[in-house]
Amino acid sequence: MGRTGCTTDGYLDDSKFNQPMPWIGLYVAAASAACAIAMAMDTLHGIRYRKFWFPSKVFSLNATSLTLLAVATKLSVDLNTSMPRQQDQLAKLSSTVFICTVMANFMPSLGTMESKELLANLVALGIFAITVIVNICIQLGTGVIYVFWREYAITMAIMIILLALMISSALTIPTTKSYFDLKYKKKHKLAMKECNDKSNRCPSQKVSHKLKEDLTKYWMMAHTCNPQFVMARIATCSASGAFCLMSTATLAEAMIHSFFMPWDFKFCAGESDYRWSTTLILITQTAAIAVGTLAPASRWFATINFRCPKKANKACENRFKLEKYWTLELKQLKDCPLALRIYSRHCRKLAHNVKDKIVDFCIWMQIGMVFLSKLVRLISLFFIIRFLISYRSFIKMIRCLKISNNISSYDSETESQPNPMQDLGRFVMHLEGEEAFIDMMMRRNCDATGHWIRMGQKEQPKHAIQFLEKLNSSKEFEGVIHFDSDLVHSLDSEEPPNCWALPVVTLTSIAVALPNVDRDLVKQLIHCVHEALTYIKLIEDNLDAKRELINIRRAAEVLWLGVDVHYKWLDVDLRQISLQDKRPKEIFEELAEKAKHRFKEFKEKDLIACLRENASRWPIKVLAANSMYRICQTLVLRSDSREWECGKTAFEKLSAMIVEIIGACFTNLPHVISEQCHQSAIEEREDRVRNAILLLGKTEKILEILEKQSLPSSNPEHLLHIDHWRMLSKRKDLLECSSSTTNAETTSSSSPDLYLTID
Repeated sequence: MGRTGCTTDGYLDDSKFNQPMPWIGLYVAAASAACAIAMAMDTLHGIRYRKFWFPSKVFSLNATSLTLLAVATKLSVDLNTSMPRQQDQLAKLSSTVFICTVMANFMPSLGTMESKELLANLVALGIFAITVIVNICIQLGTGVIYVFWREYAITMAIMIILLALMISSALTIPTTKSYFDLKYKKKHKLAMKECNDKSNRCPSQKVSHKLKEDLTKYWMMAHTCNPQFVMARIATCSASGAFCLMSTATLAEAMIHSFFMPWDFKFCAGESDYRWSTTLILITQTAAIAVGTLAPASRWFATINFRCPKKANKACENRFKLEKYWTLELKQLKDCPLALRIYSRHCRKLAHNVKDKIVDFCIWMQIGMVFLSKLVRLISLFFIIRFLISYRSFIKMIRCLKISNNISSYDSETESQPNPMQDLGRFVMHLEGEEAFIDMMMRRNCDATGHWIRMGQKEQPKHAIQFLEKLNSSKEFEGVIHFDSDLVHSLDSEEPPNCWALPVVTLTSIAVALPNVDRDLVKQLIHCVHEALTYIKLIEDNLDAKRELINIRRAAEVLWLGVDVHYKWLDVDLRQISLQDKRPKEIFEELAEKAKHRFKEFKEKDLIACLRENASRWPIKVLAANSMYRICQTLVLRSDSREWECGKTAFEKLSAMIVEIIGACFTNLPHVISEQCHQSAIEEREDRVRNAILLLGKTEKILEILEKQSLPSSNPEHLLHIDHWRMLSKRKDLLECSSSTTNAETTSSSSPDLYLTID
């Protein structure tokens, strides 16, 4: 009786074992392409955001990238698959070079990791690299790899050096992070003090100009202490770029040599089990190496350019100074006692001595890697100094031409901005040994704020700006007071707080339901409110840090989705109501009744248990129904005048109320923009400051409109939340009423005295 998988003579049938190999090769090519795309995205991101040190945003050292790398480099660790042809051997070499390229691309991402994550990822990468090197040595011994011995030796040496450079760089991260964190706090206090002092000295200065000057300082601090930027400009990272270039050159030399001088190599006949897929792997990985070399090479060139002085005779000064941050972590480790308690005094002494010797060896290795990196930098500078001098002369000539062509526009800008090149050197965050580059980093980043503002200006909310231009400067945002009345009681004993978005959405829903209104005007209102809600959400995300209004804000989001997409408030068809031939007051009463009915439905479904808790935690539909009821009943009280008799005038009144609430909310934009720069971890600071600058560019026109409006208080802290604004406005109205009453009484009481005196 035959057994499954066996031949007739009892041996294992392995005739089909190699059939899937081409598809496995296709899988390897796909993984290589995924790595190439990720590295290309990082490169494009760096070009778009003018970060020519190319941070690792997409392709960083983590479990996903290591898994992709392991799949993409399967050929390097394949011990027994025959690879006879030229493209087979080149594909194996390209897989090995690809590892070096990826390791160099990982370097900046080390700066964003915490200590435990960093240790785990580096250990995983180290195990992978050592495994690849051991497998390649085995293949060189067994003959699976029978050409390119010299290229493999160079590539494996580079791989070991790159791994050592990554470990060396990782040892500086805790020290540099704590140093920059402490230094940033001091500089941040200085920047805040200067900004406040300037506000007090120049109260008439435009808000947008003041914010731009403040954000320039915050940007300079956040950018220059960005962990990835710090990692990209240290010696080991620039050296990794040089070694990456060397590995790429090694592959290029092997390919050119084998294709154009084939007589120097004797390739074998036959076909690999991977068949056609090896050619695809070779093409994909060659493209990935070419793309992946751009970022490390640019970081290497940028660092060399930083180091290249203005005068050629000082170009090759031998500065092999060892900065403290390289070995501080290891020295602190040496001073720390062992956590393991050993009872024998002799054993404790031996263990501490062994630990000290190991740490001393690590310190010397660290010093060696730093000196090697600085030697690579010096050699690189020696070879490309002439090119750098020519490059700088060319750039200087281009800038001179631009200045001469735009001299008139430059003069007009200097009138409005008296000091565009303000002294930002005090806010540049730098390491020991980087003092000479403060001026260069300042000059390269001083215009970054203007660049991001210009990018933001391209995305201005045009519909919302046109809507806000209808604001009346004499009304002090009366819509914030008039949309809700204290005479209308909540549908429950407790009244939930308001957020900025919910009244806007509810009033827009009511406006959509009004009869005899041009549909184009309704669509225009929806477009304006949709753009405004984007910024209202951003404002409330910053103001509601404790997430106390999360349900109320979510209710606004859910309601708006229905209004914007389906013209529905919950399940009520607003367009169907607008087709009825009714007066606006009747529409308000109908919507109030529907809202009351929806509220009762929740009672019948036993969801009212939620109402016994904090009112802000009510279910979103309950909050929506209560808001609609209160606003509609308020409008019923106000709709007895002739201004509310027809749908068109009622629509205009509601639109004015909506724009006033939106405008009042947008007065918090300067506070939100400033807050973006004050609260963030070191890894997030640069992104948050950039987002604040982009937001300033998007809302600069809005801020100009709002500067013309009068506010109920000069203290912005009193106007952050809509309920605070309403309370302050009501208090101000009461004070004005009492003041006018007192003046009237004084006038009436003083009149007889005046009469008697004259008499």
